[in-house]
Parts: sequence; structure tokens; C-alpha cells
Amino acid sequence: MNDQNNLNPLQESTADFFRKHIAHIGKNDHPYVAALRQKAIASFEEQGFPTQKLEAWKNTSLETALDKEYVFDIQPPEEQANPRSIFRCEIHNFETYLFTQLNGWNLYEQAPLTTLPDGVIVGSLWEAIKKYPEIFETHYGKYARNEFNGMVALNTAFAQDGLFIYVPDNIEVKKPIQMVNIVQSDEALFIQPRHLIVVGKNSKLTLVHCDDSTKEERTFINSVTEVFLDEGSTMDHYKMQNKDAGSTVVTSLFIHQKDHSSVSTHTLTLNGGTLRNEVYADLQGNGCDTQLNGLYLVDKKQHIDNQVYVNHAKPDNTSKQLYKGIIDDEASAVFNGHIEVQRDAQRTSAFQTNRNILLSENARVTTKPFLEIYADDVKCSHGATVGQLDPDAMFYIRSRGICERNARMLLMYAFAAEVIQKINIGILRERVDVMVQKRLKGELSICDQCVLHCKDERGITFEIDMTKV
Repeated sequence: MNDQNNLNPLQESTADFFRKHIAHIGKNDHPYVAALRQKAIASFEEQGFPTQKLEAWKNTSLETALDKEYVFDIQPPEEQANPRSIFRCEIHNFETYLFTQLNGWNLYEQAPLTTLPDGVIVGSLWEAIKKYPEIFETHYGKYARNEFNGMVALNTAFAQDGLFIYVPDNIEVKKPIQMVNIVQSDEALFIQPRHLIVVGKNSKLTLVHCDDSTKEERTFINSVTEVFLDEGSTMDHYKMQNKDAGSTVVTSLFIHQKDHSSVSTHTLTLNGGTLRNEVYADLQGNGCDTQLNGLYLVDKKQHIDNQVYVNHAKPDNTSKQLYKGIIDDEASAVFNGHIEVQRDAQRTSAFQTNRNILLSENARVTTKPFLEIYADDVKCSHGATVGQLDPDAMFYIRSRGICERNARMLLMYAFAAEVIQKINIGILRERVDVMVQKRLKGELSICDQCVLHCKDERGITFEIDMTKV
């Protein structure tokens, strides 16, 4: 049996819980990590869990999620499960370097860290600090600062394990790295993954990050990812979320960019309970390019909250945000976009767009695009729309002999396709395209193995070939 402890944040102070079990949680910690843990728990004790009294959290409540006892695995399982028995990606011709996490812990067949032929290092975060302390200490905890909110501090204090990726200078990783986080447990788990990604000068990385469940047992996942992009580097990042209705997921992605680096992120939410995705992009170099895209499809009583902050600190940078959502039944969605242009960030181009479609009277959207500009030579814009399917477009399509159901599907798909087409990996774009179609028809639920493995259980035929749109 691995060490487990029950945690009820409303009955016992989380800070007290941490201090009680500090000897177990950090018994093998590097001194650098141990010091960060202590500072983080002090920060969390001061901030606590976010409440709706905070401006950034006023539309998302964690109260229901926290009113439950969770199991927190202090130590990794004694027996390693075979990654192949947990996950098998069934996208044909989709070749990736695959790394799997189960209930917050890395799975591996041979060694916890893998060195690819080109010198790229991938594997367990906690193994990385033992073998590569200089890289680790240079970047870990430097971009995800605890003062951002209590959830970041909590992750820094309770971090279990996660993925470490290091790409040396002048290296293009030929295949995408695929990180799959799977929850498979009969218990309500409290999971704190932590990831660190370092991309060297003039290097290129594609990362596909999948969150998936195999059982509909309530879980609380609080994940933090730090990304450092050195001069001239490029990263293409895909986050796929297909969680069960009982899950609460808080993800925080911190991106630090140097001169002439570029990043594109694609957050695709197809299912979940309560989800909050935070993206912080800090453009600390000249000539940076940042593309942040999101698509969320929620129904029933699901809740999705996307928080995006872009800091233009230096001149000649460009950022674009495009988030689109379709909300049905009693579901709710939140989008808060904040672009800050510092005084020295002249010749900035920053654009922000959030568009939403409501399919029922009880669906709700709260959107707040925001610009904060201190420079005078800039091109910036922001906009948000909330509406329903266009009745004139519906009438036009129906007049061509298309039934109402398929007419609605066609309009919804056309709305979502703008984000789907920004996916740069052809085979992944095709699979996401199919998954979105199935989701719009109500066919897609949590998958047996992977967010990228979808099954047509209802056998409904879609009469319109959406690929021709």
C-alpha cells in the first residue's frame, strides 16, 4: 500500500494537513524544492482557496467541489503499471513520443527519464532535478509565481510529479510529444500535477496534452505548467479536455518568451464538470508572436472558465486570442481576457476575440475582454459576442431541403470550424473535427482510454458531410 491520506479542505486546514505530512510528501525533496514548498504553503495559508469574493473568481465557485473528502496519494504506487495497458492511442498514422501519467504519477517501461536521439530529455519531473539540477533550478518556480492565486501556491506546495521536457538549442523535435493524464480510481482523488518545459534557442517543439477519465468518480485536479521559450524558439501546444461530469479541473499555464520566440496554444474542451483554464503569456523579448486559441462545447450543468492574460513587456510583439464557445442546457461559460501593454512595448499588435452561441434559455455566458495600454504606438482591439443561431441562416439552409436538426448542426460546426482549422497537425485536426461533430450530436462522452479515441455508440448517421464546408 502506498501512503494515502484523506483531505477535506473545509474540515481541516490544508496548511495544517501539509505540515502534518511534510515528512512524507517531501522526504526525498531536493533542498531547492523543499524551500519552495515551505514558501508556497505560507502563501496558500495567507490566500486560501479562491472564493467568489475575488474579482477573477466571482463567476466560478469551488465550494461544491471542496465540500467532499478526497484521497491524496503522498507517495507513488509501489508497483508500476504498464503504460500500454492504461492507454493506447487509436489515431492511425499519428506518430508521437508518448508519455503517460496515472492518477498524478508518471508511468514508464524502462526508466523515469528518456533521452531521445537528438538530446531531448523527457520524463519524470522529480527525476530531472536529481540528474539535471542546473536546468531545474534555473526555471522551476520562476514563472508560476505563488502570488497569482491560492491554487498556484497549493500546487507548488503539494506537487506530486509531472512531465519534464528539455529541448537543447538548435533542435527540432521531429514528432509531437504526447502527454496523457489519466484518472483511473474508485476513490475521489486530489491530484497536483506539475510540468516544466524548456525549449532552447532556435528549437521547435509540438506538445499534445490530453486530460481524460476512465470512470465517473469525482476528482479534483490542480495542474500547473511552466514553459520557457528561449530566443528564436517555437512551441505548438494542444490541450485536449474530455473529462467526466464529476471532475473539477483547474489548469494554469505560464509561458515565458524571449526574443523572436513564438507559441500557439489550442485549448479544446469537449466534456467536463467544473473546468477552469488559466493562460499567462509573458512576452519578455522583442519580436515575439503569441497565438492563443480555445474552443469549448458544454451542456447539461457543466461549467467552463477561461482566463487569459498576455503581458506585452517589450517592443514589436504580436498576440492574438480567439476563443469560441457553444453552450447548451443549464451550462455556463466564462471568458476573461486581459491584455496589458507596458510603457516600453511600442509597436505592439494585440487582438482579442471571444464569441459564444447560446442554445437554450438557461445557458449562461459571462465575457469580459479587457485592454490595459500604457504605450502610444500600438494596434490593439478586443471584442465579444453572445447570441443564438442566426434565424435567417437557418431559414436559408432549411429552404434547401435540409432538416432542422442538420441545419443546426451545420451552423454550429461552421462556428467551431474557425478554431479547428488553426490546428497545424493534419491528422490531429481531422480527428478533432470528427470529435467535435460527434460532440455536437451528443454522441461523445468520456472515452474508454483516451480523449483522442472516440466511439460511435449510438450509431447515428450524420447526413451532411461537414468536411466539405
